[in-house]
Amino acid sequence: MFGGVLYAILLALINFSLQTEYSKIKDVAIPTLAAILEAGLDGIENKLEVPEPVNQNIYEMNREEREAVGIQDLPSTLYTALKAMRENKSIKNALGNHIYNQFINSKSIEWDYYRTQVSEWEREQYIKQY
Repeated sequence: MFGGVLYAILLALINFSLQTEYSKIKDVAIPTLAAILEAGLDGIENKLEVPEPVNQNIYEMNREEREAVGIQDLPSTLYTALKAMRENKSIKNALGNHIYNQFINSKSIEWDYYRTQVSEWEREQYIKQY
């Protein structure tokens, strides 16, 4: 009973928030929301199970502890994020071909620019060696 009341209050707050804040949503939020909704629908259609909540600070857990509770690391570079995005049909469905392709192309150019730069760390690390 108590949980149901809290759930109803939460829904009312979300509804109020959506009504009052919708005008402030930036253009970039719409594709993000579409991707989140598509991922949720994909989970429902494929009958994916919701994992148990993890009630501890995952940033204080080591890799083995995270893996034991089913937490996967996010991509560590833009390159690996783009690779994962290309392998995910839900993202493409959510964004549509035009936005999806433009995003992939734009971020691929960004990655190519980034990977050809010499960082300050590299300069400091390797200038002493050579």
